[in-house]
Amino acid sequence: MTTSTAAAAPATGPALLGVRHHGPGSARAVRTALDAAQPRIVLIEGPPEADGLVPLAAEAGMRPPVALLAHVVDEPGRSAFWPFAEFSPEWVAIRWALARDVPVRFIDLPAAHSLALRAEEDLGDGADEEAGEGDSVRVDPLRVLAETAGYDDAERWWEDVVEHRDGDAFAALGEAMGALRETCGDGGYERDLPREAYMRLQVRAAQREFGDDVAVVCGAWHVPALRQKTTVAADRALLKGLPKAKVDMTWVPWTHRRLARASGYGAGIDSPGWYGHLFSAPDRPVERWLTKVAGLLREEDRIVSSAHVIEAVRLAETLAVMRGRPLAGLTETTDAVRAVLCEGSDVPLALIHDKLVVGDVLGEVPEAAPAVPLQRDLTRQQRSLRLKPAAAEKELDLDLRGDTDAARSRLLHRLRLLGVAWGEPARSARGSTGTFRESWRLRWEPELSVRVAEAGVWGTTVLAAATAKAETDAIAARPLADVTALAEVCLLAGLSDALPTVMRVLADRAALDADVGHLAGALPALVRALRYGDVRGTDTGALADVAAGLAERVFVGLPPACAGLDAEAAGEMRGHVDAVHSAVALLEDAGVRERWRKVLRVLAERDGVAGVIRGRCARVLLDEGVLDEDDAARLMSLALSPGTAPAEAAAWIEGFVGGGSGGGLLLVHDERLLGLVDAWLTGVSGDAFTDVLPLLRRTFSAYEPGVRRTLGELVRRGPSGGGQSPVTGGPLGFGEDLDAERADAVLPVLRLLLGADEGAPAADGIDMGDEGDKGNNSLEGAVA
Repeated sequence: MTTSTAAAAPATGPALLGVRHHGPGSARAVRTALDAAQPRIVLIEGPPEADGLVPLAAEAGMRPPVALLAHVVDEPGRSAFWPFAEFSPEWVAIRWALARDVPVRFIDLPAAHSLALRAEEDLGDGADEEAGEGDSVRVDPLRVLAETAGYDDAERWWEDVVEHRDGDAFAALGEAMGALRETCGDGGYERDLPREAYMRLQVRAAQREFGDDVAVVCGAWHVPALRQKTTVAADRALLKGLPKAKVDMTWVPWTHRRLARASGYGAGIDSPGWYGHLFSAPDRPVERWLTKVAGLLREEDRIVSSAHVIEAVRLAETLAVMRGRPLAGLTETTDAVRAVLCEGSDVPLALIHDKLVVGDVLGEVPEAAPAVPLQRDLTRQQRSLRLKPAAAEKELDLDLRGDTDAARSRLLHRLRLLGVAWGEPARSARGSTGTFRESWRLRWEPELSVRVAEAGVWGTTVLAAATAKAETDAIAARPLADVTALAEVCLLAGLSDALPTVMRVLADRAALDADVGHLAGALPALVRALRYGDVRGTDTGALADVAAGLAERVFVGLPPACAGLDAEAAGEMRGHVDAVHSAVALLEDAGVRERWRKVLRVLAERDGVAGVIRGRCARVLLDEGVLDEDDAARLMSLALSPGTAPAEAAAWIEGFVGGGSGGGLLLVHDERLLGLVDAWLTGVSGDAFTDVLPLLRRTFSAYEPGVRRTLGELVRRGPSGGGQSPVTGGPLGFGEDLDAERADAVLPVLRLLLGADEGAPAADGIDMGDEGDKGNNSLEGAVA
């Protein structure tokens, strides 16, 4: 289906109703023309393999937007769509004919040929395409006609010529389209030649059967070609030798968003939601549209009154008069909304464009529509789990302790394994990180119907297909991390039948892989799988054995693997150290944790280990309580000694206080460490300082602005030396003199936090009235 405009029908012969695909003005004109002509058959541009699916358009369960989906039987990914909206002229013609028992036939080149041609030309490349999307468009008929009429906006021209005028424009625009084709020829649509030859043959066949009582609804671009006088032999010659493929076809739901030109659809429109409104509004479209906009803004807690709407309508109509337009269009209503309802701001306009101008309407197809068995099983599960597909993005929080939510989780994980990305894991809005909760971001896209068809080769149910896919992926996987990630997915998806195969492959790969980086990269997914298995009640005994063996091999191999690394390799290994540490922290094995701490201590103190790794290990040990502040200061002093190369010392600092690990706060609260860094940096030579500056800037730029500001103040003031202030005897970082008035100001808030009344005595153990204890000591007592 190619982007086109309305065209004329001749005085005799078939009624050639040239249309713009998805044009509400064309749709209204087609309905009027069919009422007047009362044809005995309606021919429509589209794949003839869909003739048997036409009656489904009259089913109660069919709600546009929908699309005809054709795909090659052996290659479901090689596919094409023919979308229909409520305001598409072809859809209006189909419904008109079905309501009157008039036969409907599709007359475009069969999908068996078009998909095979696309394969030969490598235009599909395995991707889903709307029909016509693969064409190399060199002439945009709408744009050429609009520019000829003096417009710089094709959509605005179309609205003025068709959408805002009564009656049909078939005759006038048909002449213009004929002149355009005389000038431009095929306009760069070389694949249209066999398509139009096939259409002419089908029109002749209908005429032999029904005479001239034939109506043809097609893109106006094709009308001059259908009028062209050619011989049957010449048309058949154009079709001779075309490649052919075996295809299946069905109806699938579609969305307004996928009708939009911005989605890449060649015959798309800029504003499907607006066009749907123009088609369905019985009267006063501007007033009704602005009422919709006001309702949307009110849902977003913006203050919009009836007076705002009235004023916006007046402004839109005034703008239309000033611009010489027959009626206010989308441009005028948008300008009025910006000025009146949005108070000059463009920010709410993005929401209006997304929700109304384009829209999230998702069509529906009846259960009687053909579908692969996998699609039927998915539909059944969606219904039983109350997970209705929707075009709008939706957040879904799951509590895995409940049977329904656990089943939803398994379904979404199985679909992701099959390549049907209906849901993507998301961070919980509640901030929960427990293993019994999951958050998903759901959005159903029409292309997922193709993904389901492709996944049908793995099985007839979602469970069977996911199990077969997991087993095949495990055998084909090469990196060890891929196998452990697959084991994790099997537990998340509840694929107990696939787990033995995955575990066997995992054990084999782990035994043969001697690369410590690979082993370290594989361990986190394996440990997460153990945790997920616990919450889902899965037997993870075999997984625990593999994880323990993998961890031990990492512990043994990590120290030698961290020696002699360049900067890039050291940064990568530091990431592995962090990942292994996070994994070990999840293991409920005190022996493994103690073994890991010993490995970290070896790495932190061993010469030859890259500075960023030694610094990171020292920081982890400090956070774990294995090292105290004196130990950390000793290691830092060694790392920043004059004998250490400046670049290596800077790398140690990055490992110790960089990477978003809270190192900034550590320096704020421990001026001794800050003093060591400051003393080292001031002693670096000018040339060396230039070399290490980018690394240090990267380290300190990761801190929060407040932390950076405090560090700057501390450095400007100078470190006090030692763990306590020599003036106050209190912790470093506090002022020298106590401000009694400011200290008293915190007491009411502190009483509220402790649950004490304003006039009540202080809580036990805290003497709030003792002037000498109004500093840090009282706060320590409150925390205790």
